Amino acid sequence: MSQAPEASREALVTPMRVVIALCLIAPFVAMLWVGSYAKTDPAFIGIPFFYWYQMAWVLISTLLTVIAYKLWQRDQRARSAAKGGASE
Repeated sequence: MSQAPEASREALVTPMRVVIALCLIAPFVAMLWVGSYAKTDPAFIGIPFFYWYQMAWVLISTLLTVIAYKLWQRDQRARSAAKGGASE
């Protein structure tokens, strides 16, 4: 039997990857927890809370996805540099 390659022995769960996962999971948790925003007050410029809260999460989700993407790029560059390979 052949042994696993050296690269697979590295830690797969790193603090940066945990932050990336949290950035990507947060919008799902916020939207699935309907009881937290199923109300009309406080209204924002005449729009009930239920609607503007969801629309705010569209923007927040975009921001969190961009942050996760940038962190993923940084993680991949660091892993590539640690292996001695060229970064993209």
